[in-house]
Amino acid sequence: MNAFDPQMLKSLSAAAEGQSADGTLVPEDAPFDPAQRQWLNGLFAGINAVIGAMADANGQDAPGTALSILFGSQSGNCERLSKDLRKYAATQGFEAEIAPLNDVTPADLAGVNHALIVVSTFGEGEPPDNAAKFFKALMADDCPPLPETLNFSVIGLGDTSYADFNQCATDIDTRLGELGATRVADMVPCDVDFEEPFAEWKISVFNTDAFMTAASASAAPLAAEPEAVEPAFNKSRPFMASLMTADRLSGDASAKSVRHIEISLAGGGADLEYAAGDALGVMPLNCPEDVAAVLRAAGLTGKEPVTLKSGPAQLRAALMTQLDIAVVTPKTLEALGVDKDASGLEDDAQLLDVLNVCDGPVEAQTLVDAIRALQPRLYSISSSPKAHPGEVHLTVGEVRYTLNERSCKGVASTYLGDRLQPGAMVGVYVNRSPHFHPPSNDDLPLIMIGPGTGIAPFRAFLEEREARSAPGKNWLFFGDQHEACDFLYREQVEAWRTNGVLDRLDLAWSRDGSEKVYVQTLLEKHGEDVFAWLQEGAAIYICGDASRMAADVEKALLTIIAKGLDTDEVTAQAYLDDLADNHRYQRDVY
Repeated sequence: MNAFDPQMLKSLSAAAEGQSADGTLVPEDAPFDPAQRQWLNGLFAGINAVIGAMADANGQDAPGTALSILFGSQSGNCERLSKDLRKYAATQGFEAEIAPLNDVTPADLAGVNHALIVVSTFGEGEPPDNAAKFFKALMADDCPPLPETLNFSVIGLGDTSYADFNQCATDIDTRLGELGATRVADMVPCDVDFEEPFAEWKISVFNTDAFMTAASASAAPLAAEPEAVEPAFNKSRPFMASLMTADRLSGDASAKSVRHIEISLAGGGADLEYAAGDALGVMPLNCPEDVAAVLRAAGLTGKEPVTLKSGPAQLRAALMTQLDIAVVTPKTLEALGVDKDASGLEDDAQLLDVLNVCDGPVEAQTLVDAIRALQPRLYSISSSPKAHPGEVHLTVGEVRYTLNERSCKGVASTYLGDRLQPGAMVGVYVNRSPHFHPPSNDDLPLIMIGPGTGIAPFRAFLEEREARSAPGKNWLFFGDQHEACDFLYREQVEAWRTNGVLDRLDLAWSRDGSEKVYVQTLLEKHGEDVFAWLQEGAAIYICGDASRMAADVEKALLTIIAKGLDTDEVTAQAYLDDLADNHRYQRDVY
């Protein structure tokens, strides 16, 4: 057979859209001999058969190549990036499905050819809640091997100021490779400023041989679900809201300073609508005194011109509004030429501590390049929009501590509580929670466990249930150190107890008696009733410290469930996992 001109073949294929009466595709007057014509008729008939099989009854284009996008997300960033990834995948010839990692098992991945994983690291190198079950199964010794036909790549969201930076993503990436799957692109560990590396990663993945070869010729998102419109306000474009009040909730004798913050959302419109259970992103400013101390330590005036990603700026203004002067990352140490071990710096060292061990003055641009961008802080919203239309409330514990014999303070918490005056403007945006909301079924019982500032979302839940006249029972576990000075929202909580919005209230005061009493103590004490509520269909929510309180509460729940079922811990864990899968066990922990 003689070689044919590819362009001629392309033209002939395009022209031969239908068969002639005798079933042939190549015209009789085409410049081919009978053998060539017969061969081409067979070729084009095969091509048309494939195209016909791929098109649906309405004549739509062929669906894209199947792709699984799996995420593990605590605050919602990974889920948001997964949706962006699905839209981009559709333009590259892939039809993607998105799911939390907990919705699949390692065995499920054996039947997948292309998978992309977007996962954050939570706590001390741990997976987020909606990835924990998958992570445990993946790391198990009896995890089944994976085929090399599984092409995967992982991107992680983390924080370089933590020792276990992106540990969860690293572990998943390593384990998938160990089990036999094919890594098409190296794992990308993102810091808190993740947008740019994420954009670079997604482009690089779809440019790999494995993905380019597998991509469907159709790039249309044929079966993609409609995507929600991106809100007008986010961490890059916050809404300038006004502070209404910042009243102290805790008493003078308290070891803590907790503020009740009220912010007006007037003018924000639909893009600032929120639901009970959502969080508010707050864009803080650094303390002028702290900025001045950094400038002195660096030997700079603050008037120096510098260049940021956003463009040119004056150094002092950049340090005040755009750069994180508290957190030290490996990049900070490298840029400033400081050996952490040799210098004797503590793990919780701040930028000022690093500058104090530097040799001589630091150039302004060098300083700027050593510091990462100032990030928003997320606070659980403590109000229901039904109870406070046009407003959003926060319950903020001010962070204050001593480091290297100097007083230090949290950037955002003291900005809201101390430095921002009523009427002043603050940048905010709504960070919507996928599932941490009161159940839509108002008849379901609710168990809420939130000591300290963990009461914030449950104040919102109870306001919401009261506004909806929800008949479902409500049970709140709350506590702190001392009842006299640490009972947050006491009048409102006691009023709910009196008027029946709260059916049960259990309070744990850890410093008021000879024995320390915590919420988990009372949970186990009333274990029989807790289990009875769960059997009635109750949803259980936890808010607060992840490393201690939430872990202790979960341990108590497993004990309660095991006793209620008269079974072992494995079955109790399966029961709790089932609650989580059905969104009846939710945590807002940090």
